[in-house]
Amino acid sequence: MMKNKRFLFFGWGLLLLSFIIVTGDCWGGMIIEELHRDMEGRMGRIVRFYQEDQFRTDHPEGGVSTIIDFKGDRMVMVDHSSRSYVEVKFSRWEKEVAERLKKSMPEVKPQERRITVTRTGETALINGFQTEKVEIRADGELIEENWMTRDVDYREVERVMERVARGFSKEFKLEMKEGRQIYERLRSYGIPILIKDYTLTYGLGPITVMEVRKIEKKDLGIEIFLPPAGYQRIIPEAPKR
Repeated sequence: MMKNKRFLFFGWGLLLLSFIIVTGDCWGGMIIEELHRDMEGRMGRIVRFYQEDQFRTDHPEGGVSTIIDFKGDRMVMVDHSSRSYVEVKFSRWEKEVAERLKKSMPEVKPQERRITVTRTGETALINGFQTEKVEIRADGELIEENWMTRDVDYREVERVMERVARGFSKEFKLEMKEGRQIYERLRSYGIPILIKDYTLTYGLGPITVMEVRKIEKKDLGIEIFLPPAGYQRIIPEAPKR
């Protein structure tokens, strides 16, 4: 249960932070190439495409893509190996996922912890970005280090961030509070290029959980946010009551 809770915090935070990276000039489109550690502990490549109110995430190793159109309230899940896709209303998907998470979460509510964010003064050039190390502590315990950069413009983050957080935060106000506090206190330092977690190794040192490898500004067009031509649409079965 604690593992599920930890990844709920972590996943929500990464989603918000990934939006920060791209919203500065979203009208021109942007491609972000990242490495992420999954719940099984494996690092995998993820490519994200952003333009206006749409974004797409590709998992090349798994052969799947996810497309979300906020304005059109549309979510498309693509399986490239079977050349098929499922399309649903994004608002309905948010609601159903929140309901499943509530059932899987423990009844005991998490205790609130005092979050502090501190600059260390250490700097490094990471993947072409000038970064500064920022440490995050909960009740004095070091839980995360973020290597932050101001090389990327993120002036329009508030609008997009609020839209991403709105659905889940209504259902998980207390659970999401810690992730939101971390995000709010990191904002002034820019955006994270490298995140290392101290809680997943039980005292054996930090482990990299996210690394931005490349950021490219590009006009993406509309096709990349549509189901691939020639793929079959699969109609999912209605959930059993």
